[in-house]
Amino acid sequence: MLNMNPAIGWLVLIIILLVIEIATLGLTTIWFAGGATAAFLSTFFGAGPVIQWMLFLVLSLAFLLLTRPMAVRYMKNNQVSTNADSLVGKTVVVSEKIDNLAQSGKVNIADIEWMARSTDDLKIIPAGRKVKICSIEGVKLIVEEIKEEN
Repeated sequence: MLNMNPAIGWLVLIIILLVIEIATLGLTTIWFAGGATAAFLSTFFGAGPVIQWMLFLVLSLAFLLLTRPMAVRYMKNNQVSTNADSLVGKTVVVSEKIDNLAQSGKVNIADIEWMARSTDDLKIIPAGRKVKICSIEGVKLIVEEIKEEN
């Protein structure tokens, strides 16, 4: 086992790293798979173990630090923004009492009724109160009551 061809060891590492990347889609292990590929190829040119490990470490870190930010930015640009995203931050009026524990609560926005839940499970927000939309989870608006100053 200790006399295993280093090319096979690098190939196994590449496969493991690619499987992890496919399972997580975190854009992390893919760069190490690139470094392992360079080390794998270097075995065919007679590179020793020290050179192989140096190639693996230096190229993996270079790929990670130099190309990951661009890849993440590219992936975020491909996210489709919806009209619902524009609701976050808006102020609306509660049309039906919001009570997370009772699974009730509604707000109306442009004649469309939305289910609403409070950011605080213990907070009950009566109908007629103004709330700010903090986020959207599925088809529910997550809101927080706006304290009116007297």
